[in-house]
Formats: sequence, C-alpha cells, structure tokens
Amino acid sequence: MKKHLFTLAAATLCLAACTSNDKADENIIEMQPVTVADGRFTPEVMWQLGQLAGYDVSPDGSQIVYGVKAISMEQNKGNVELYLMPVAGGEATRLTTTASSEFNPVWMDDNNIMFCRDTQIVALNLKDNNESVVAACSRGFEGFKIAPDGKSLVYISTIPVERKESLNKLFEGLDKTTGRINEDLMYRHWDNWVDEIPHIYYVPLENGKALMDKAKDILDGEPYEAPMRPWGGTEQYNYSPDSKTIAYTCRKKTGYDYAHSTNSDIYIYDIASGETRNISEGIMGYDQNPVFSHDGKMIAWESMERDGYESDKLRLMVMDLESGVKTDLTENFDYGVMNICWTNDDKELVAIVMYRGMNEIFAFNRETKAIRQLSAGQHDVNAFTLNGDKIVANQVSMQYPGTLYAYNLSDDKVEGKKLSTFNDAILDQVRMGKVEPHWIKTVDGKEMLTWLIYPYDYDSTKTYPALLFCEGGPQTMVSQFWSTRWNFEVMSGAGYFVIAPNRRGVPGFGMEWLEEISGDYGGLCMKDYMAATDWAADNIKQIDRERIGACGASFGGYSIYWLAGHNYGVKGYDEGRRFKAFLAHNGMFNFEQQYLETEEMWFDNWDLGGPYWDWNNPQIKKSYSNSPHLFVDKWNTPICVIHSEFDFRIVASEGMAAYNAAQMRHIPSRYLYFPDETHWVLKPQNSLLWHRNFIDWFDQWLKK
Repeated sequence: MKKHLFTLAAATLCLAACTSNDKADENIIEMQPVTVADGRFTPEVMWQLGQLAGYDVSPDGSQIVYGVKAISMEQNKGNVELYLMPVAGGEATRLTTTASSEFNPVWMDDNNIMFCRDTQIVALNLKDNNESVVAACSRGFEGFKIAPDGKSLVYISTIPVERKESLNKLFEGLDKTTGRINEDLMYRHWDNWVDEIPHIYYVPLENGKALMDKAKDILDGEPYEAPMRPWGGTEQYNYSPDSKTIAYTCRKKTGYDYAHSTNSDIYIYDIASGETRNISEGIMGYDQNPVFSHDGKMIAWESMERDGYESDKLRLMVMDLESGVKTDLTENFDYGVMNICWTNDDKELVAIVMYRGMNEIFAFNRETKAIRQLSAGQHDVNAFTLNGDKIVANQVSMQYPGTLYAYNLSDDKVEGKKLSTFNDAILDQVRMGKVEPHWIKTVDGKEMLTWLIYPYDYDSTKTYPALLFCEGGPQTMVSQFWSTRWNFEVMSGAGYFVIAPNRRGVPGFGMEWLEEISGDYGGLCMKDYMAATDWAADNIKQIDRERIGACGASFGGYSIYWLAGHNYGVKGYDEGRRFKAFLAHNGMFNFEQQYLETEEMWFDNWDLGGPYWDWNNPQIKKSYSNSPHLFVDKWNTPICVIHSEFDFRIVASEGMAAYNAAQMRHIPSRYLYFPDETHWVLKPQNSLLWHRNFIDWFDQWLKK
C-alpha cells in the first residue's frame, strides 16, 4: 500500500485538465505573489508553491528543460508550464504559456524539445520559438521517448478492455445502463475501474512528423498492461543504443492470476521482425525498468526475487546479452535500488538507494562490485538524470519541495548544489520547524531512527502538544519526503511537535528490519510506535506528555485503529492514556472484510498470510487476531476518521465502519468523507479541507 511515481499520475491529471490552447480568453493558471503572515507555513501557503513536474538535460549537458505546476484553488486544478535554465544554475526562461499542461519534456537535439500537450506531442524550436505538432492521438499520450538515432519514438497510450462477446448481448439496446458485469478478479485497481489498459507503441519519424498510420502496438493482440498500473510510466521501457530493439516491463497476466502475482518480466522487442523474447524468465518477483548499456552489450534492471512480495529488495541485476549470464550487483548489499543509469564507460551503474532514512545516490562498479555513496545529507533524491559526469536531481526534504540539484559523478557524500529557485520567494518568508534525527532504543534493544520536527514558533521555555506520525505502506520509509497531504512543516506551523519513527517494517535499514512486520502487524511495529512516543515524552521537556495525538493513513490508519484499542493502562500518563486524540485516514479496520474488498490479493496473502478462513494456519490466527475491530470495546479516545469513495485499495466501508463503531461507543468522533477522491486526496480544495479539518480536530482536543 505504498509507492510514489510522478509520471503516470501527472499524465492523468494533465490530460484531465486539457483545453484548447488557441483561445485568447483562456484563464491561465499562474504562480501568484504570496505574503506569508508571521512566517507560519500553512496549508494555504503550501498549495501556492510550484510543483516540479518532470525535467530533462540537453544532449550537450548545458541546459535543463523542466516543468512547474501551479495550482489555482479557485479553479480547483493545476497547470504545468515549461521553463529553460542553464545546467550550472541561474535565471530561468519561460517556454510555454497555455491553459493546457505541458508534460514529459524530452530533448530532440540541443535546439529542439518535444513534450505532450492535450492529445498531441509537440515540438518546440528554441531558436525561433516556433511550435509544430509531431503526433496526435485521440486517446492521448501518457509519455514518450525518442530513439537514439532520432528516427522514431515510442509512446504510451491506452486500449479499451473488450467485453466478452457472450456478455455483449446482455447490453443490447441498453445504451444508458451503468451496470457492470465481471467474471474475474482485477476488475478495479487502486483508484480506477479497469476499462482500459496502457500499451507501448512504436512509430517512425519523418521530417519531424510521426507517421501515425505506421504506428505499431508492440503488444498487439495481448491483453496485458505495459507499463504496469498504477505506477509505471516511461521508465518501464527503453530503446537499445542502435534503436533496433525495445526493452519493456510487463506482467503478462490478467484477472485472478494478475491479482495474486507480482511476477513481471523484462521483454525485448525486435522492431524489424516484431519478435519478442523474455530475458528474465525464472525470476519470480517484480522485474522492471530495463536500461541498456551504452555499448549495447548489457542490460540492467530492478529485480525482486519472490513472487507475491511487492516490498522485496530491489536488486540491481545486470545481464550480458550475448551469454545470458545475470549478475546481482547488490548481492552483498542490504538495500534496494531504483532509477538505474549507466555511466558513459559502462563501468558503473548509478542508482537511488533508500538508505537509513534518506534516498541517496550510489554508484555500483560492474566489475569489482565496489559500492560508493555520492550524495549525503538531510534530503531525499527522488529522481536524477546522468549526463556524462554531471547529475541533475529532483531533490526534496521535509523543509522544501521538489527542487533541482546538481552533483558530479566523482562526488563523495556531498549535499549537492541547488539549481532551481522558483519557490524561493515564498520559502524565504517561512520559518520552518527544525528537523532532528534521533536514534532511540526499541523494546528489544535495537536502534530506530525517529525524526523530531519542532514547532515553527519554538520557545524552549514553553511546552507544546505533539503528534505521532504513523507511516503507511507498511513497507515505506519515513524519509525526508515532501507531501501535500502528510506535510510535517504544516503540522509544525500549526504549533505541534511531530514524532516520526521508522518503525519495524520500513526499508532503508536492512532486510531483517523490513521483514519483521509481515505477519505481525500488532507486534514489534506497534511497540516501536509506543517506544518513540514514550522517548519523546520522557526526553523532550518541551513536549506536554498529556497533549499527544496520533495520526496516519493506509497502514498508518490501521495503526491508529489498533492503537485506539490499546490506549489504556499506560503508566506515566493521565488516565492511563498515552494518546489524547486520534486521526485515521483510509485505514484497515476489519481484516476479514478488507481481505475480500481489496484488489491486489498478493498483498494480503503475503503480509497477513492468506485468507482468514484458513484457520488451521497458525499465521492466519495470529494475523487476523490483530484486526482493530476486535478491540473496539477498549476505545476511549476521540477519533477522526477520513475515507474516500474511489479508494479501491482499502474501500470506504472500512472507514465508515470505524466511525460507526466510535459513535456506537459514544466516543467523540468525526467522519470526513470524499466521494470523488482515491487512496490520496489530490484535488486542491479537497486537500485544503483535509488540512483544515486535521488542524481543527487536533486543536480541539490537544489545545483547549
């Protein structure tokens, strides 16, 4: 229940916001001047920041094209425009001004770029600022890549999922019916009904135009997703250096098989012959995001070992294409990799590693298997591009949103050089709460990284309320992330300490730490939350131990429901209650019901052990005995429940049931329901309501 990826989500939002860019009277969304009152970072200020939305470095390494998404709270949507800046930093030049978002910017050569807009791929000549349409598709584009030789491109579009002919007759003459008939699993996924799936298309280019009548679906006739929903984008396929083949990611399964398996593979498609071969057959977990070496002799990808375990270690797998020999460069490295790139000489591969509470850049020597760390600091590198010995990264921290930073391939644990400045005018007015890392002892004597975020107006002579943050996933690291939902600086700006532990089950601290949560949701991970809270209450004298709340979403929402049923008889706290208020977003409440309501069956099968009716399995008894609904009789603390209708991962009835339980127990409670949101809250006005409700709820119980 985790992960974050810009490409697909951004494409979906951009396409949804499309309008014609020819109209003179269009209301173009722009970043507006902002005055921050008292230096306080509020939800309103947060939503006026620009959001970095994709970037690319020119072939000669001198320029960066990047997108910035501005938000209009009035229009309840955003818009992405493109900018150009020197790779060394400096003043940026705006390239587009339209009411339609421009996304997926790609350099054709040093003077021309391509990007998606509405249902078109557009080329822009930077010398004369003239645009031309390269390709148009009625179903739109979710992204594309240009061949190394510049003679073709590969794009993502969708095909409809066809209804079985035996069912079509039932719908004859019923053009207004809204009914759905399904006879297999995976009929909905995360936040969408599976009415269409993405496919990868190859199309030749001639004189700057795509010959769309010659476009080839490289999975023609196959009912499989490529890229894989819901996270996959253009990173899931790549051209070979000679532009003759395409390597792509696909899980060639549908329905019941798809819902129970994470076994995807790497396929190589020969453009001339149309033949496809599977090069990762026999590896049973996720294989994804293939990248050819510059000499075309090798290919690397991210590879998981075990089927059904979506949080298994992402190994750095390298294959010699002539011999077929595969090498795991991370065999003796206890951390996973992502965003793989080859150095120009093909001697090293560079990747992002989730490492001890941060996302950092590492380099892996292909021959010696030596590993070195390039970046280091209190930040997350979310993505990067490698051009020669220069690295341009999308970097965030708890104190700043997506910003372009520069690194060198020869760097040794450096912070990086800041490049982009589009949010500086706002952030310069803000007094962010201090962020501290603390390594605290767990109940079994291990050390756990816990972030402590101070209130923005911190005065050491005063005491403040505090919030325990319970991470989702559950296998998601509490890193230096920036979010427009769980934003620690918004909580700080509201006058709270934030306690954010990397409890058992998160990556970045070795596989043993990661795997101690599977099958034990009510075990050490919950004790870790309690230990972090007690440590903060005992050691930070400015935290009022009688004004501590707890919040979280997804597995974090489950954590809140579980903690609510175990919030009694705690020594050292008034009335024996460690927490005085709770807030749960989209959390699991009744495990038995949730098992049959979710869509990715592999997840519950791995983390809970299987279906609840297999009572002869001791793991099943242990897992399902930790379902929060079994402890409602112990609830004694005010709780706010939030859930959304289009969350197909953990459906809305889970939140409604938890709220109803609180009401039946006469527990002070509140229910915030979004009929048009998903596992996340993406619409600006809904998000602002979410944040206002969040602050109001905790202020009511922890400040009055």
